Amino acid sequence: MKLLGISGSLRRASFNTALLHAAAELLPAGNSLVIHDLHGLPLFDQDVEEQGDPAEVVALKDAMAAADGLLLASPEYNGGITGVLKNAIDWASRKGTARDVAPLAGKRVCIVGASPGITGTVRAQDALRLVLRRAGAIVEPQGEVLVFQAHTKIADGRLVDERTREALTRHLQNFIAQVERAS
Repeated sequence: MKLLGISGSLRRASFNTALLHAAAELLPAGNSLVIHDLHGLPLFDQDVEEQGDPAEVVALKDAMAAADGLLLASPEYNGGITGVLKNAIDWASRKGTARDVAPLAGKRVCIVGASPGITGTVRAQDALRLVLRRAGAIVEPQGEVLVFQAHTKIADGRLVDERTREALTRHLQNFIAQVERAS
């Protein structure tokens, strides 16, 4: 199974990007995760869209369309999702000029998140579920991976907390099983 990972953080030392790298290591054999960078993705603008999707948007939509499922890692900014992740979802929720179907329509999505706070990313994940469902995506599994106090569990860009690694492994296994059942 081919998964596409997207971090809602642009920061070089992002806890959420580190979480995606850990997920790539922890996937069951025979599965892969490619991380798509959102740097350079323009802000959604229907006037721009009507002229044809910019190259960065085409690359994002093509990567999403080619993936069997998406793994989104979102920090929590002011109790919600980041602007960069919301922007990517806005682009991917639309067909564009060269598509019959928006790449998020019917796409299975798994959410995880890391934050230095004590509640992890619970509010961001709830907000992300609402936005994704509205965009036509299917959010699975129903459980959550909320990495709280991420600065104590992620060191030098690596997830070092064993309990969190185990929880992430189980979460990914459940997601892959659900995507396989739906196929």
